[in-house]
Amino acid sequence: MMMKSEKGISLIETIVAVCILAIIGVAFLSALATTSSARATNDERTSAKILAEAIIEYIKTENYTTSYALPQFLFADFPGYSVPNPVTASAEKNGSIQRLTITVSHRDHEVITLESYKVDRTQ
Repeated sequence: MMMKSEKGISLIETIVAVCILAIIGVAFLSALATTSSARATNDERTSAKILAEAIIEYIKTENYTTSYALPQFLFADFPGYSVPNPVTASAEKNGSIQRLTITVSHRDHEVITLESYKVDRTQ
């Protein structure tokens, strides 16, 4: 037997509360997915930048030429990443300076392009 002074939660109040929780849950999951995607993209760009910098440093230690073959050990820690091989260098100014352009791809799409210069100190 119910008394008139007893009050409970109505069905409408329950539905509204569940809808509010669902909206909050969807927003949270959406933010989580976006964060995960941004993190993956950032990891990919960071790895590509480290690889490109390592290649530039390797080329700077090599003898001065118009193209540079890249050894496979540079790619050992970067599975799925690639760079056109050999790397060509374009001459600048008086011929003793080269512009190195390194474009790193990951799974067949370009991730980053870095440029640097190499100087022929023998001239």
